[in-house]
Amino acid sequence: MPVPSNFSTPTRMSAKKRAFSQILEWIIDGTLHPKEKLNDADLAQALGVSRTPIREALQLLNFQGFVEMYPGVGTQVTSIKKEDISKILPPLGALQALAAELATPIISQETIDSLRELNSKFAQAIKNGDSYLSLKLDEEFHQNIVDIIQNPYIANTVSTLQSHVRRLNFHNSIIMTPDSIEEHEAILQAFEEKNKEKAASISRTNWLRAIELFYAEQGLEKN
Repeated sequence: MPVPSNFSTPTRMSAKKRAFSQILEWIIDGTLHPKEKLNDADLAQALGVSRTPIREALQLLNFQGFVEMYPGVGTQVTSIKKEDISKILPPLGALQALAAELATPIISQETIDSLRELNSKFAQAIKNGDSYLSLKLDEEFHQNIVDIIQNPYIANTVSTLQSHVRRLNFHNSIIMTPDSIEEHEAILQAFEEKNKEKAASISRTNWLRAIELFYAEQGLEKN
């Protein structure tokens, strides 16, 4: 199990959080391949920590669906199932819609203006065909809305689902189109109108449309 040695992590993180964050990043970007077996001793050596935080991190990754643990046998990275987009995006869309609804009465014009500027950068990334940057900016746009409501229960679940979205993106399952630019702007206009139902509805549509695009691109029928 080869792991990189030329990486850096925040020094103020606990050993468990540092191990979790780095292993998750390696799974998302494909450094650790689907079905690859993980050796906690090798990971501990690579990250400069003991095996205990590695095991704790792997248990959390197992709970979140990024690794599979087989007692007495070993641990391996979960497989990529591109069709899982239809399982990940509906709950993520529902939570993002709820965040937009709750943010509507309290969001400031300054934050709306900041989100509009972010959407302009997103539009440029789409125009340039930069799928990695466009997904990153799209995630930042929606995360800023989640941050406004200061609800850790929503935020933590969104974070887990968003990590799965990033992993799917590395395997070319997520498609960004100019339609998202217009939907982002429509969400911002709903904020300005203090129309929480509209903001929630557009936010949900913005996420669920990616499922239709995926199946159309694959030439498959959605179950």
